[in-house]
Amino acid sequence: MATERRTVIADAAITTLATAGGRGLTHRAVDREARLPLGSTSYYFRTRADLLRAAVDRLAELDEAALAPATGGTLAADLARVAEQLLSADRERLLARYELALESVRRPELREVLAAGTHRVRGAIEQRLTEQGVVAARDVAKAALALVDGLLFAELTAAEGQQRGRAELEATLARLVGAE
Repeated sequence: MATERRTVIADAAITTLATAGGRGLTHRAVDREARLPLGSTSYYFRTRADLLRAAVDRLAELDEAALAPATGGTLAADLARVAEQLLSADRERLLARYELALESVRRPELREVLAAGTHRVRGAIEQRLTEQGVVAARDVAKAALALVDGLLFAELTAAEGQQRGRAELEATLARLVGAE
C-alpha cells in the first residue's frame, strides 16, 4: 500500500510540474492533484527535494518501461514510438522533465538525481544497441539520447503543423543507430 501511495504521489507530482511549473510544485498542490487528504504527500516525502527526487525516479521508471522492445520492432522504431507518445498522450511527462531539467540548473542535488535517471534510460538504449551488435554502443546510446532529447524539445516548441511525423522521426533515428 505504501509503495502504491508513493507512486500515486509521484505521478501527481509529475502532473503538477507539467500544469503548474516548478514553482507550483508544493505538497498541498500534489495532495490536491492526487485527491489525497492534506498532509499525505508530506508524510511520504518530507521535503520538496524528496518530492522532486520521487518525480525524477518515476519518470525514469516510466521511460524504461516505454523503451521495452515492441514485438519485432527496431530500436529506431521504438524510440520514434516513445517520442511520438511523449509528444501526444504522455505530454505531461515531457513537460515535467523539462521543468525538472531547468530547475536542476540551480539545484546541483537535483542535477545528480536527473543524471542518475538519464543513466538508467541510456543504459536501456545501450543494452539494445549491444544486442544488435552496434560498435561503440555506449557512445551511440549517448548520442541517440541527446538526439531524441533535442528532437523532443524542437517538436514540443514547434509551431503548429511543423512537427515531424513518426516516419520522419524513425528515419532520423535509424540513421544514427544504424540501418536496421
